[in-house]
Amino acid sequence: MPDDLPPDTAALRDRVEHLAREALVPLRDDAGLDPADRAMRVRDASKEAGVYPMAQPAEFGGGATLLALTVVRDILGGHNVCHLPGIFGPGPGVLAGVGEPLRSRYLAPLLAGEKRAAFGFTEPDDAERATWGVLKGDTLTVNGQKSYVTGGASADFINVLVEIEGHGPAMVVVDRDAPGVHIRRTFGSVDGSHHAYIEFRDVALPATQVVGQPGLGLPRAMRQIGDTRLALAAESIGLCRWVIDFVTDHITSPHRSGAPLAAREGVRLRYADMRIRAYAARSMVYRTARLGDAGENIINEGIASKVFATEAVGEIVDTGIQLVGGGALRSGHPLEALYRRVRALRLAEGSSDVLRLNLARGRLDLAKGRI
Repeated sequence: MPDDLPPDTAALRDRVEHLAREALVPLRDDAGLDPADRAMRVRDASKEAGVYPMAQPAEFGGGATLLALTVVRDILGGHNVCHLPGIFGPGPGVLAGVGEPLRSRYLAPLLAGEKRAAFGFTEPDDAERATWGVLKGDTLTVNGQKSYVTGGASADFINVLVEIEGHGPAMVVVDRDAPGVHIRRTFGSVDGSHHAYIEFRDVALPATQVVGQPGLGLPRAMRQIGDTRLALAAESIGLCRWVIDFVTDHITSPHRSGAPLAAREGVRLRYADMRIRAYAARSMVYRTARLGDAGENIINEGIASKVFATEAVGEIVDTGIQLVGGGALRSGHPLEALYRRVRALRLAEGSSDVLRLNLARGRLDLAKGRI
């Protein structure tokens, strides 16, 4: 945790530490708890601690700084509870700042927890073209497919990136049960999340379903993705700390050889590498949050933080398993479960190599970016 936190952020840190330790860790470890009951209890505890609305707009009780959100996510990761559903209330995503009728029909119910949204950004590999739309008069007709729509099968509506002919890319709100919306299949991934492959066949929508100005959909989508990248990085640095604490307890405990594993030089070298990577990742993420709060453009810093922190936690978990030994590979072992979860982070919101290329392009081709 960084030094010189503002007093209100330091108080938030202490409050979230109590929330994580006293309320969330027991809920995480209660294997017999019904998932819906767990989510409700997590939500109630988070609301009591004042954490639930933090990622929502100020007019809905949120408006937290990037530094405050980073502190919270770091602490939650440090207790290995950041994956529990219900800690944060739904954010506005691409609907931030929309007017009527989208505000009343979608944004307000979303933030109140009355409706659930999904984000349709990625086409399947075999798609012949990007999802497209034709605007005639007051009607927009959408065709195409989106895959890896996380939570798409249970969402009430989907924010879909659509290439509108003659106008360019736009974010479009599509009700999941609208005529022409078909869920071709659902599937899970290694981290336990669930996704949908959704097809749009002549889906007719009122033009008011377009979010903002047609042609500016990609920047709007990328703003949501950029915010999520920094959130993933903040959770990752907390998880790094949790793994290191877990490994510290293991290697300093009595061992059958007679001396703790921490007495071995090879173990110490790997352990030191874990701590070095965690320190570098945490420094990077907190600096990026402070720059963002100062009004800086942090697109490149957010990319760098997401790539470095998610790769660091993957390497740290892998090293932790190596130091703990084969028992850590058993199904249900904390490191085994975490290993599956963090592997997905290097693909979420842009794979590591795609983000590297974006970072290089920004500087070499566009002469932008400070990194």
